[in-house]
Amino acid sequence: MIKTIAIKDLKLFFSDKKSVIITFILPILLITLFAFAFGGIGNSNEPRKIDLLITDLDNSTESKELIKSLDSIKGLHIITTTLEKANNAVKKGNYIAVLVLQKGYQIAIEKSKPIPLELRYDQSREAEVGMLQAVLMEKLMQKVSKEAIQKNIENFLDKEFAGIAPGMKRRILEKTTSDDGTSTNNFVDFKMTAVLKEDKGKTNFGLIQAVAGTAIMMLLFSIAEIGGGLLDEKEGGTLKRLRYSPLKPKEILFGKMGAALIIALLQLVVMFIFSWLAFGLPIFRDIVSLLILIFAVAFAVASFGIFLVSIAKTRKQLSGLSSMIILTMSAIGGSMIPLFVMPPIMQKIAVVSVNYWGIQGFYDIFARSLPLVEILPRIAVLLGIGIIMSVISLRLFKKNLFNME
Repeated sequence: MIKTIAIKDLKLFFSDKKSVIITFILPILLITLFAFAFGGIGNSNEPRKIDLLITDLDNSTESKELIKSLDSIKGLHIITTTLEKANNAVKKGNYIAVLVLQKGYQIAIEKSKPIPLELRYDQSREAEVGMLQAVLMEKLMQKVSKEAIQKNIENFLDKEFAGIAPGMKRRILEKTTSDDGTSTNNFVDFKMTAVLKEDKGKTNFGLIQAVAGTAIMMLLFSIAEIGGGLLDEKEGGTLKRLRYSPLKPKEILFGKMGAALIIALLQLVVMFIFSWLAFGLPIFRDIVSLLILIFAVAFAVASFGIFLVSIAKTRKQLSGLSSMIILTMSAIGGSMIPLFVMPPIMQKIAVVSVNYWGIQGFYDIFARSLPLVEILPRIAVLLGIGIIMSVISLRLFKKNLFNME
């Protein structure tokens, strides 16, 4: 009897696609995503490549040698450009930082003065800047400082002790320069400068990540659940009755989507007002850009929610599909895992998710204080996603829901 009951329950379980997806497929999918994101796949000993812009204002033999030596450092990808282009790229969040080799670099080496270097960085990406600074201080600074010291000592020996034996000269250089960095710091004038405005230094970047990431992820779940009302109406026979009314399929679908859009707008507005009241999120910094971006995010999410409903045949299917797709999008898009900890391949895949474009847009407003014209490309992508999903949903709605008995 016990065996019969157990077999019956197992058959029921495996016949329920939702239960199978949530029990087996979804955890496997999330484990895979987190493993990729945190370096569990492949050779974890390989350092992650960090793109670093470099502007050479000195344009001397020594500065060019420095750039060449930096390019040989494992884990750094050097891109040389002008200071203006570099500043704009960092401000827009396209790159973490630009290393500026100031004028007088070669003279400083020749006269044993501190080497003038400046790292202009995007302070909204503090964790990445910390990783970059660690690479520079551990790899770059020691190398630069040691070379500077060796050159200075070598020039001193050649000037004061002309004709010194090469072997003795080499031994002196080996004894007077070390790799522990204890004697090199005074030979580098390393300046850290944030490219954002001074008043933005008070911005809590972790708060922006938490609010933007969570808001979009929860909005996706909410809209999927609201859209599930279409499936309830189908199962209850309401859609069948609507088929014989003067209403066209697109009017029914877009009416449902309009309601979802209004609810999405309200949910986002409430979440941002709460974040302002409770945590001081500066939502009035650029209210026009914020409202336009909120509308674009709400439109994209509402259309995506209707799309999920259109590809599902039952409420159970919707629950399984929405959980799997939304959690996957949230994981790769930056809602669950900050993008900077992901490997480059995952950061490229992130652009397929609504989460990515929304989160980056909110960063542009709250962290980077970019003008609306600079945020428009992200808004255009979100609106494009909404339009494409709406067109696809209409076709699927006619096929899977409206014309089904």
